[in-house]
Amino acid sequence: MAIDVWIPADTAPEHRAVLPAEAALHDLPMEGPLPDRLGHADLLVADFRWRRAVDAIPHLEGLRAVQTFSAGVDAIQGRIPDGVTLCDAAGVHDIPVAEWVVAAVLAARHRLPEHVLAQAGARWPAPDPGRGGDDLEGATVLVLGYGSIGRAVHARLRPFGCEVIGVARRARPGIATLPDVPALLPRADVVIVLLPLTRETRGLVDAGFLGAMRPGALLVNAARGAIVDTDALLGALRARRVTAALDVTDPEPLPEGHPLWTAPGVLITPHIAGVVPKVPGRVWRLVADQVGRLARGEPLRNVVSDGY
Repeated sequence: MAIDVWIPADTAPEHRAVLPAEAALHDLPMEGPLPDRLGHADLLVADFRWRRAVDAIPHLEGLRAVQTFSAGVDAIQGRIPDGVTLCDAAGVHDIPVAEWVVAAVLAARHRLPEHVLAQAGARWPAPDPGRGGDDLEGATVLVLGYGSIGRAVHARLRPFGCEVIGVARRARPGIATLPDVPALLPRADVVIVLLPLTRETRGLVDAGFLGAMRPGALLVNAARGAIVDTDALLGALRARRVTAALDVTDPEPLPEGHPLWTAPGVLITPHIAGVVPKVPGRVWRLVADQVGRLARGEPLRNVVSDGY
């Protein structure tokens, strides 16, 4: 059974070659106006340029599913018509994001940003036992969002000898839920945010949340910037109540001159946690699997429901 698959016109030959024989490929123009009618589509590949895919949807007939390249779908979810299945790229970004989280935790705990700045200024600080930071043995790490990335973070933190507490939307054996978070925050040395951005999670990390964290604890956000109230975080950083490592911010991109750039105790990277050369190959293998499932009449992977 042929499956009509619309892909970006600039998709590389090696990625086209991954798709199975059942895929009848159609190129979606990525620039210029779209014709009134593009044709029939079973699957639309949105890649990271989701706006073009959204623009194309009204020009396609019989569309059954949209496959994104991102794990978070907050930007596109409300733009998908009823009756069209939205699938995210859960699993594709687990390894790089989990590695970034662990790297950020270790860098912050060992105060590497401070030492990098000292190196840039050719300064060798006077000996001070407190300047070396702290290790993770015996630390308590709270992982908010215990999906595939959260589990990958847990697996990589396990050898460091810390206690990892997972928090998920639905209760599972050994896993806490969001209502448990206020009681857990005072115990945590590190709080890692990996939640999707939904009505429930927008602004979740507010002044009350930050005030309940253990003094000196580290907040790590590798999810979406709007989950954290930026003004509240600035206040907590300036008061030196917490430190932070952020791969995402609100607003994003973070404008030049924004006070978050120069706040004390914060490490910022420009939303690059999942940006590694292996990601395109992984996501196109996911697309290939989805095509096969459509051809065989099997359920699709990573179907999004209420932001998850």
